Amino acid sequence: MRCPFCQNDDTQVKDSRPTEDGSSIRRRRFCPACGARFTTFERVQLRDITIIKKTGRRAPFDRDKLARSINISLRKRPVEPERIERMISGVVRRLESMGESEIPSDVVGEMVMEGLASLDQVAYVRFASVYRNFREAKDFEDFVTKLSGSPLD
Repeated sequence: MRCPFCQNDDTQVKDSRPTEDGSSIRRRRFCPACGARFTTFERVQLRDITIIKKTGRRAPFDRDKLARSINISLRKRPVEPERIERMISGVVRRLESMGESEIPSDVVGEMVMEGLASLDQVAYVRFASVYRNFREAKDFEDFVTKLSGSPLD
């Protein structure tokens, strides 16, 4: 593993342990060249997944990009990081277990919507506003009305 600070190719693993949800291994590393310490995570990847965008463009699936978009919708919300990580891992496992190498982006979006709906309602609405491309306040009102099952006053 290359040192992110000095680019030295020879780093040493000082400590390895599984993460709390058991989906990855956390490794503490040390660079003998510059003395820096850093952490890496190792995850199992069952298959390469390609996401088919709405425009038809294809892009490799990026777990970190998925995590960033979910974390943006959960910003300043009282949700434990372990629950967020479990949700992200669940979405990734579902995508990998589909058996498809190419998956439309709207399938990923719907899986994230399902996960956020059970995790935090505000984050769910935030994500939906971008995913469903809300353009005006009326779009929010309609979505929240459907969500709550009653009209807003």
